[in-house]
Amino acid sequence: MDTLYGHKVGMTQVFTETGAMVPVTVIQAGPCFVTQVRTVTRDGYDAVQLGLDPARRLKKPEAGHLNKAGAPLLRTLREVRGATEGYEVGQQVTVAIFAKGDLVDVSGRSKGRGFQGGVKRHHFRGGPKTHGQSDRHRAPGSIGSGTTPGRVYKGTRMAGHMGDRKATVQCLRVVDIDVKNNLLLIRGAIPGAKNGLVAVRRTVKTGKLKNEL
Repeated sequence: MDTLYGHKVGMTQVFTETGAMVPVTVIQAGPCFVTQVRTVTRDGYDAVQLGLDPARRLKKPEAGHLNKAGAPLLRTLREVRGATEGYEVGQQVTVAIFAKGDLVDVSGRSKGRGFQGGVKRHHFRGGPKTHGQSDRHRAPGSIGSGTTPGRVYKGTRMAGHMGDRKATVQCLRVVDIDVKNNLLLIRGAIPGAKNGLVAVRRTVKTGKLKNEL
């Protein structure tokens, strides 16, 4: 297992043995319960279903699924594809699967910003403030020619809905682990608001990084 789900607690700072200050994000990761193990022969693919977030009550089909797995009532279920050897229904997965110094990728849902203009959404610089353009400082400007192509290309950067979509930050280093309290301290910022659901995966990238301790 190289993936664990949890919730973003917030940001703080810690100090290394040399006295350097390191900004970290605290993640309440798990414990997650294995609620189902999928196999190629039965389901067409290999995956482990993880559950977290205790719930007071659930609908009968959901509660029946968890009772069959011998797990408590859990509000959130997610699947992790990959090898399933060594995992059984009812097993707990904790932050112990990671170690201090590991590199991880963290995925979450970015904060929703509503409808935003081109300056904020795409970092446009705006138009000139002279030659009569006293009220068009943040206007997007022309979006295409009239005769050729005679239309607006798909994907043209414009104003629109910003945020509230899946975002991933890669190659972040695990600064510390609190197994007793199921906490991960990861260097740097991660997507999403406080209490947002995040997935922490062991990264597949290698090479020298800028966020070395």
